[in-house]
Amino acid sequence: MKLNKFILLLLVANLSFGQYQTTAKLKKVSQSGFNEIILSPEVRSFSKQDLSDIRLFDAKGNEVPYFIQTPKNVSSNAFEEYTIVSKTTIPKKSTSIIIAIPSNKHNNKLSLFIANSDVEKKYSVSGSDNQKEWFGISDSQTLYDLNSTSETSVVKTISYPLSTYHYLKIDFDDRKTLPINVLKVGNFTSQSQKSALQEIFPKKSVTTEIPSEKETQIHILFDAPQVINEISFEISKPTYYKRTAILYKKTKRQTKRKSQIFDEEITSFELNSTATNTFIFPQIFEKEFFIKIKNHDNQPLSISKIKYYQKPISIIADLNSNETYILKTGNKNLAEPEYDLSNFKNNIAGNLPQTTLYDIQQKNAVKNPIANQSFWQKSWFMWLCIVLGGITILFFTASLVKDLKTKN
Repeated sequence: MKLNKFILLLLVANLSFGQYQTTAKLKKVSQSGFNEIILSPEVRSFSKQDLSDIRLFDAKGNEVPYFIQTPKNVSSNAFEEYTIVSKTTIPKKSTSIIIAIPSNKHNNKLSLFIANSDVEKKYSVSGSDNQKEWFGISDSQTLYDLNSTSETSVVKTISYPLSTYHYLKIDFDDRKTLPINVLKVGNFTSQSQKSALQEIFPKKSVTTEIPSEKETQIHILFDAPQVINEISFEISKPTYYKRTAILYKKTKRQTKRKSQIFDEEITSFELNSTATNTFIFPQIFEKEFFIKIKNHDNQPLSISKIKYYQKPISIIADLNSNETYILKTGNKNLAEPEYDLSNFKNNIAGNLPQTTLYDIQQKNAVKNPIANQSFWQKSWFMWLCIVLGGITILFFTASLVKDLKTKN
């Protein structure tokens, strides 16, 4: 009977091998078409590191194509308009424009919005702090291509040596051409908006001081392997510090006779009172790791909080609003799927309706049948049988040899 149970457990384990271990339901989408499905840290922790084992199915069990999308930092150019203090025109001679530069602005260029014109215009730039004394900055420059086929004005950026003057004056030469109409003046500033990160929380975080090694050790444990892209430290004391920190994991190394555990460094960084102490990594995918801080002869740091973040990842799929879907993952034998859709990422709009996953179910791993073996299934019993069998064979062999000698 026990043998039958053992065989049954082996069959169950064999059937389970290669199946999906995690499932999650997809919240119904409000509109049909391409939607963005946000993958939670929990789902990612149950998947392979590269997420190649994720599959999406509709209610009929048909596989739904998708592609993975990672958020990117968004850059934008904002125009800051400066005040035009005065605009003076001397017919058939020159036009002078005085611009007020915001305080504490080191500048070496200005962007001019100019009404369309087919002329070329020579100009010079001078600077002043009081609008009385003017000093030369740039001379005999030329503006050209001052017309647009699609807009009623053009934007031209003029460059000059770095300046800190409170006022700049642009003198245009009108002796050979009619004046141009400068609509506004200012500067474009490039702004990069960092994509939001998801904070993840460890199951356990224990800090231990090791005076003999002059080190602080922090042990971090998650429920499952997690992707970590950023770690942020909040340190309250001392006022000034500069410490080396090493992030590592415990790794088992097999030798000839036994296995040994050693520290494998993943990355290192410096905690410094003059910095933000936020560290970005390409990607760490671990369930458990340690951080070692070298204190030398200093008192340990007072660490108020350590935060862990990961870059959010989504999958993009063509969904129907009246359809139910299920996401499956956790099959370590699967390779990355090959969908036609992945070739058309650039044809799909960036801002899509979003949906999330819920009712995440994780299958319990099949217990190792060896753990509940009867004594006759254990290795020591097998070796005992081998030894007893050898002794029995030896006994019968000796008896046979003895009988042969007696007959002779």
